[in-house]
Amino acid sequence: MEPEKPEAAAKQPMQAEAGDRVDPRELVSSDDEIDYSVEPEFYDPDLDDVDERWINRQRKGRTSDAVLSCPACFTTLCLDCQRHEKYVNQYRAMFVRNCKVRADQILREGKSKRKNHKGKAADPSSTTPEAESKGQAYHPVCCEVCSTEVGVFDEDEVYHFFNVIPSNS
Repeated sequence: MEPEKPEAAAKQPMQAEAGDRVDPRELVSSDDEIDYSVEPEFYDPDLDDVDERWINRQRKGRTSDAVLSCPACFTTLCLDCQRHEKYVNQYRAMFVRNCKVRADQILREGKSKRKNHKGKAADPSSTTPEAESKGQAYHPVCCEVCSTEVGVFDEDEVYHFFNVIPSNS
C-alpha cells in the first residue's frame, strides 16, 4: 500500500468536533473555531478585588514591605514582614504560613572554628562551654511544602528570612 500524498490529504475535508466537515484550505487558524461571544469560564473580572479584600483581612490593616515566597516552589510564606535596614535581601516577621521550625537543630551566632595565627585549628581545650553558649541561638526554618531552608527562628519568637523571593505587597 502506498502512503497518502500530502496533496491528497489537503484536498480531503477534516472532521470537525460537531460533525461538520471543514475544508482545511478554508480554515485560516484555530481561532476560527473559537466562539468569542461566550466569556471563558476561567476568567473572573472581580477576582483581583476579592484577593485584595482577603489579603487585607489577613494583615488586619497592617502594611508590609513584601510578600515572601519560597525560592524553590513559590509557596507563600509570609504576608506581613519588615525589610532589614542594612541587609536589603533579609526580612523579619512574627506571623508566617507554610513554614516549619526545626526545633531539633540549633544554630548559634558567631559559632565558628577558630584558627591561630599559623592557620591551624585552635586547641579545643582553649574554648570553654561558656564561650560556646554565648551568642543567640536560632532554629532553622524550612518551607513546609518542599523543605527548602528559608530562614531562622530566634529566641524572641521572630522569624528571620534570608532565602526567599520578595514581591511587592
